Amino acid sequence: MRASICLILAGGLLGCSSGVPAVHHSPAPAVSSPQRPRIVALGDSLTSGYTLDPAAAWPALLQAKLDTGRYAYEVVNAGVSGDTSAGGLQRLEWSLEGDVKVLIVALGANDGLRGLPLDGLRSNLTTIVERAHARRIKVLLCGLEAPPNLGPLHTARFRALFADLARERQVEAFLPFLLAGVAGEPALNLGDAIHPNAKGHVFLAENVWSRLEPLLERPASASRS
Repeated sequence: MRASICLILAGGLLGCSSGVPAVHHSPAPAVSSPQRPRIVALGDSLTSGYTLDPAAAWPALLQAKLDTGRYAYEVVNAGVSGDTSAGGLQRLEWSLEGDVKVLIVALGANDGLRGLPLDGLRSNLTTIVERAHARRIKVLLCGLEAPPNLGPLHTARFRALFADLARERQVEAFLPFLLAGVAGEPALNLGDAIHPNAKGHVFLAENVWSRLEPLLERPASASRS
């Protein structure tokens, strides 16, 4: 099943990353306030919500969950189509502007699709985590999958890289596969069979929320109950 998922990812995201210029998407539509601490989602087209209204992307859906639960956070969608881990690292400093409490790292899919060295991916992600921790920002690391065309050993090493990094750098939360329950499901993806559609992003939001919620400061009303 994992092999078929990776093959699908290879066909679609690579085509997108090579044929579609990187586009900066607007932050998730949330009520912005300088007093609200931030949660930043640093990723690629899987985070930005490729072709979707920004309100349908999973970072915006996280905002809705936070607002419903009266959590006082603002979610910033820092997803850029076609981005690699190196690109995410290059824009990390401005992505962490403001009172950032949690950084969700969802990078690496395009590294895998382009066959970039695993050492480079590990180094970039490690630096991102270290810089966030240096600012006392909690990190939620999301695992991703590589296509199988470089062989099963490479695919296994790519997958293990995220789990190893999460353990070695003691990230506060780890999601083994961002696209769990979505990849390979036609009803949850766009016509390219790669990028999640609006329904798929609902699943992604649930996946991320399951690891994010325990990191958050509980609302005052909930702490009194």
